[in-house]
Amino acid sequence: MPGAAAVVARGVTEPQLLQPLTLRGVTLPNRLVVAPMCQYSVTDGVVGDYHLVHLGRYALGGFGLVMVEATGVTADGRISPADVGLWDDAQVPGLARVAAFLTEHGSVPAIQLAHAGGKASTLRPWDGHGPVTAENARPGDEPWTTVSPSGVPMGEGWPAPHPLTVEEMAGVREAFVAAARRSLAAGFRVVEVHAAHGYLLNQFLSPLTNLRTDTYGGSLENRMRFPLEVVEAVRAAWPAELPLVVRVSAVDAQRDGTTLEETIAFTRELKALGVDAIDVSGGGIGAGWEHPIGYGYQVPFAAAIREQAGIPTMAVGLVVDAQQAEAVVATGQADLVAVAREAQDDPNFALHAARELTGGSYDTYPVQAGPRLAARDRLLHRLGPWTGPDPVRTVDSARA
Repeated sequence: MPGAAAVVARGVTEPQLLQPLTLRGVTLPNRLVVAPMCQYSVTDGVVGDYHLVHLGRYALGGFGLVMVEATGVTADGRISPADVGLWDDAQVPGLARVAAFLTEHGSVPAIQLAHAGGKASTLRPWDGHGPVTAENARPGDEPWTTVSPSGVPMGEGWPAPHPLTVEEMAGVREAFVAAARRSLAAGFRVVEVHAAHGYLLNQFLSPLTNLRTDTYGGSLENRMRFPLEVVEAVRAAWPAELPLVVRVSAVDAQRDGTTLEETIAFTRELKALGVDAIDVSGGGIGAGWEHPIGYGYQVPFAAAIREQAGIPTMAVGLVVDAQQAEAVVATGQADLVAVAREAQDDPNFALHAARELTGGSYDTYPVQAGPRLAARDRLLHRLGPWTGPDPVRTVDSARA
């Protein structure tokens, strides 16, 4: 776990949120992470200029780690027909552009590898909700047969997925491995295995969706077996000097689903396999959300896993400002803080957080922007606050 905050020369304790964090051979420049956010904006899994700009702005915005959205390890493992993929070598170059840009501008590039299982073949959110069907599909977006541990439909109106055989599960495991190798070829420094939000590995973990009667179902030990096999195989294929992260849903949306205690047991096993951090989210299986919700409502899950499993954690969930994020790290509840919607609203969230926590310096800004903004602030200070409605106020230009 990270030690005490460094004390800088001016005698002020450096904010914990701005401290570097080293996982294996990779050092993150700060503790702020852009969480993976599906954009539903590619064709055949291949990213283009949209993702370069979408993700690149977060590196310019000062985030220590920027993670590519859920990336399908197989074509039928995509959430929607417009998801990013890494099941084919042709998908590597587009992602390599993204990873190179993130690296060049100071962020560590990460990618989340995923299989949606029974929640695959869904509509883009702006096209509606639920599965793609022959009636609602866009041209070229034909529905496909989904897979799951037990063939349990993911909700009312959803088709029953195909229950995976043990042989088919081996194919999925190898697809994760192949995608990890392509991630390395693309230049990513961190891989995250997605075992949350009701997707395939989460479906194996949850008693609500895993009704198998073989060695992959029933007890927690059995329900964990396939996700652990996938993680173990990815860890073996991913270089020893690079960190591996796993995203979990600490609890299912329904109280009679996966419990926090079960997830802690799972994360202890992940640590034993060489996983370096746990990205702690929640929900995805079950109707609604039957747990308390509010600002930072999932942070206590991250804190419990960090303490009881003895592994670094990443907290996420309605973290909305710098002081809140700093408190999460400074009080030892998590080692990293991830934001998604806040980052979309403010791509400079990390830069703004650094300014707020260090007294207004532009030192962390890109050189193309920081000095200009500092000069603007000096001028605004001389002008005083804007009072309107007169649009013009001047000062002595000789003093500018």
